[in-house]
Amino acid sequence: MTIKNSLLLTIPLFALALAGCSEKAKPTLSERAESVVDKTKEVAVEAKDAVADKLVEWKLTPSDIKTDLEKTGRVVRDKTVAVGATVGGVIDNARLVTVINGKLVADKDLSARKINVDADKGVVTLMGSVASFELIGRAITLSLDTEGVTQVISLLTIEAPAVM
Repeated sequence: MTIKNSLLLTIPLFALALAGCSEKAKPTLSERAESVVDKTKEVAVEAKDAVADKLVEWKLTPSDIKTDLEKTGRVVRDKTVAVGATVGGVIDNARLVTVINGKLVADKDLSARKINVDADKGVVTLMGSVASFELIGRAITLSLDTEGVTQVISLLTIEAPAVM
């Protein structure tokens, strides 16, 4: 065999060997599941942080809510819409109520059965009772953070503790 022929055979074999070395091992099912769980936790933390930021931005902390309730008996917040932007054309009141009720159901501390949601042309009114000022803020935030909502009026009250 000539040197030229052995080089022609060696080069492809060398390339195959290098390709095999650079290939990463595929993750196992367990490793992929663990990765999904980690990513889900990360997204949940980011969502919780986003809600916390909005509570402060929209002045919906427990002390803000308590002050508003003491002054007027209700909490009203408007969503700022950028100049030139529309909130969504025709506003479907039934869709707004359905979406907000879904958000209330998804929140383990809020009860869609204890909170009545009404919508009229982007203005949402919340009536009922919750366990704390913090939960009033959360209900307003979930409502205000719904596409098509321009204002939230909260008439929510704090539940009286159960007497035994």
